[in-house]
Amino acid sequence: MRVSVFGLGYVGCVSAACLASMGHEVIGVDVNQVKVDLVNDGKAPVVEERIGELIAEVVRTGALRATGDVREAIMGSEVSLVCVGTPSEPNGSLCTTYLERVTEQIGAVLAEGAEQGGRHTVVFRSTMLPGTCLNLLVPILEKYVGGTAGVDIGVAVNPEFLREGTSVRDFFDPPKTVIGELDPASGDAVTALYDGLPGEVFRVPVPTAEAIKYADNAFHGLKIGFANELGAVCQALGVDSHQVMDVFLADHKLNISPAYLRPGFAFGGSCLPKDLRSLVHAAQRADVSVPILAHVLPSNSDHLQRAVELVERTGKRRAGLFGLSFKPGTDDLRESPLVELAERLFGKGYDLKIYDANVSLSRLLGANREYIETRLPHLAQLLADSVDEVLEHAEVCLVGTRDPAVLSALPHGDGPVIIDLIHLPDAAARRTEPGYVGLAW
Repeated sequence: MRVSVFGLGYVGCVSAACLASMGHEVIGVDVNQVKVDLVNDGKAPVVEERIGELIAEVVRTGALRATGDVREAIMGSEVSLVCVGTPSEPNGSLCTTYLERVTEQIGAVLAEGAEQGGRHTVVFRSTMLPGTCLNLLVPILEKYVGGTAGVDIGVAVNPEFLREGTSVRDFFDPPKTVIGELDPASGDAVTALYDGLPGEVFRVPVPTAEAIKYADNAFHGLKIGFANELGAVCQALGVDSHQVMDVFLADHKLNISPAYLRPGFAFGGSCLPKDLRSLVHAAQRADVSVPILAHVLPSNSDHLQRAVELVERTGKRRAGLFGLSFKPGTDDLRESPLVELAERLFGKGYDLKIYDANVSLSRLLGANREYIETRLPHLAQLLADSVDEVLEHAEVCLVGTRDPAVLSALPHGDGPVIIDLIHLPDAAARRTEPGYVGLAW
C-alpha cells in the first residue's frame, strides 16, 4: 500500500520504517526539516534499537522517503497515519492542537484532490481520549473535505503499543493490534497494513480503541506504583520484597490473570477490606507513604456510592435488592457491599425489600448474625420470601446476584427500573431498553 505517516517522532519514525520494511511505499511527513533531511539521508531522527539500520535499508531501496509537503504526501498515498504528539496542558488536560492542525491540512488537500477518485483513509495513531476522533477530528475532516466520514473518507483509530527502547521489536511482535473503525472499509484498510504480523486483531468501535490505550497505560502505572509501595512496606518490615513478588507473580489463577479485572460492584468480605486496612496501618506506623494502597478502600466506597446515586436519580422510592451476601452461593454477610448498600438506602428512607435465597434471618448464626444485627437491625422486616414479592413491590430493582431464579424473572421493557450491579449475562441487549442502567458499563 501507499502510506503517508505524519509526525516523525518515536511512533511515526518507527511505524514508517517498519511499514516500509514490510513492502509498503511510505512517505514520512514532518514540519521539522532536520528530521526530513535525516530520513532522506538514511539516518534515524530518534535513538532506538535497530531503527538506524532499518531506516538506512528502506531508504536505500526507495521504500521510504520524507517530505515537509503535506500535499505531496497525501497525493502520493491512499492511507495516512497521524502520529503527532498529544502532550499534557499545564492543567493536565490533553493538548489536541497538533492533531487538529494535521487534520485540517489533510482535509484541505483531500478536498482539492477529491475529483481524482479513490477513497483516502485517515488513521489516527496518536493517543487521544475517547470522543476526540468522532467529536473533534471527524467534523474537521468533513468540514474541509465537504463529504461524509465513513462514506467519502475512511477514518480509523489505531493506537500503538510500542515501548521506547524496544519499539521496533514491539512493532513486529505486537501484544495485540487494535483498530477502531468508523466503517468496515476503513477497518479493512488498516488491517491490510499489518497483514502478516502476529497477535490478535481487535476491530472495535472508535471510542473503544481510544480508551484501550488509556486502560493499558493506567494499569501499567498502577502496577509499577503497587509494586513500589509494597516494596517500601516490605523493606520497613524487614521482608525481602523481591522474594514476596516472586511468589506473587507465580500465581496465574488470581494475580497475573483476568481475575478481578471486569467492571462490577464493590468488593467486600472478611479478607480484602480487613487486610488492606491492616497493611495501610502497618505502613503508617513505619512512616511509609502508600497513597495507592491507602486509597483502595475509599475508591471502593465511592464505587458503592455510585449505586446509591443511580437509585436517587430515578426519583423513585420503592426499591428492591436482589442479593445480600458478599459472595454468591454463601450466606456470609461480613463486610458485604450489598449489606452496606442496603444500609445506605434504608438510611435515606427508601422503602426497601431484599431477596437472597441463601440468607434467612432464622438461620444466621455467630459472627454473621451479630454483624447484621449491628449494621442492619431491621433486616427481618426487609427480607422477602420470593423474587416475585420484590418485583411486585419495587419501582427500581438493584441486581447484585446471578441467581438463575432472579435472572429468569427480571422483566424486559415495561416494569421497574433495573440497576445492574454485576453486568447481567444479557446486559448488551438490555442496554438498548428503557429502564436499564449499568453501574459502570
